[in-house]
Amino acid sequence: MAKQVVETLVDDLDGSEAAETVSFAIDGRQFEIDLSAAHASELRDVVAPFVGAARRAGGGPGRRSYQRASSRSAERSKEENAAIRAWAMQNGLEVSERGRLSSAVLTAYENRETTSAAEPDTAPADAPVAEAEKPKRRSRKKVAVDA
Repeated sequence: MAKQVVETLVDDLDGSEAAETVSFAIDGRQFEIDLSAAHASELRDVVAPFVGAARRAGGGPGRRSYQRASSRSAERSKEENAAIRAWAMQNGLEVSERGRLSSAVLTAYENRETTSAAEPDTAPADAPVAEAEKPKRRSRKKVAVDA
């Protein structure tokens, strides 16, 4: 048996068929209302003088979106991670059998050709490996600008 579901928007003011859902915000609160074309136009006409005198705040379509940088481990295959672990163990670096590879191990692996050819490894195999210093996080400060 086939089933067909029809969803109809109903104007929240008078119960007639709505043409669109209008989103708006005031006093830090966001609202949505289903309105017919006539009511949506009426709302926009009433709010237009206030919108014209206002300044834009974040959160609209012009807002920038930020993506998280992908981790380096996501870029490597399981085989490459296994090869890095094997290399680290052969070179006396402390590494777990599974899980995330430390930045010190990754840095040492990436620089293995330059350091091994330029200078022999003089540290004993059981010497601790210094962790690479993480860059400091920058904070964003909001500055009020008088126009």
